[in-house]
Amino acid sequence: MRKRLFEIIEAARGEDRASSIYDAFMIVLIVISLIPLAVKGERPALNMLDKACACVFALDYLARLLTADYKYKSASILSFVRYPLSFMAIVDLLSILPSFTAVNGSLKVLRVMRMFRALRILRVLKIARYSHSIRIIGQVFRRSKDALVAVGSLALAYVLISALVILNLEPDSFDNFFEAIYWATVSLTTMGYGDIYPVTTVGRVFTMLSSIFGIAIVALPSGILTAGYMSELAKETDLPGEEEP
Repeated sequence: MRKRLFEIIEAARGEDRASSIYDAFMIVLIVISLIPLAVKGERPALNMLDKACACVFALDYLARLLTADYKYKSASILSFVRYPLSFMAIVDLLSILPSFTAVNGSLKVLRVMRMFRALRILRVLKIARYSHSIRIIGQVFRRSKDALVAVGSLALAYVLISALVILNLEPDSFDNFFEAIYWATVSLTTMGYGDIYPVTTVGRVFTMLSSIFGIAIVALPSGILTAGYMSELAKETDLPGEEEP
């Protein structure tokens, strides 16, 4: 009984129709549960919807906890201790608790409680458990972590160096180092909000060069992830990769 329950609630594999239906149902439910977060104010109907979704998520959490030994392939009681400490279990718990927290009118003014209730947005991360495509992307990130860390380090170095340079080129335009870092970050992503900008010719020339370099840095992780994703798809479908000419 518990083994069959585990097979259903885990991501569908092969021709398990019940598991596929469960995955689709949970994805739809997760999307529906985000509707109350898109509406400002308190509405009884949406509150009921939120609590109903939270009840289903709570049952899903309990089912996963009760079948943790099958997940970790160990009959040890440590499996039931290990599961609540896993990343997805913590996400599940943080997305459920705000809906069951009894908050009276006087406590709602406290920002900490509003922040706690906002944790319901973590429900969107639950989709990763049921979506095959998202699981593939997760595998791509894990297998490309070394290259991504290298690119991230390059981007961080770019931001810090650019901030130091522009702060010295434009001391009147930037009040502190944090503003220079902010400018360098939006330049890296080529956003250019225009709220902070250089006014001297030298500063503008440096900004142009910095933006061009930023485009190159942003393009690097895109290529890494695209190549990794295509490689994972090839493995999933057992298709050989294209031969280089």
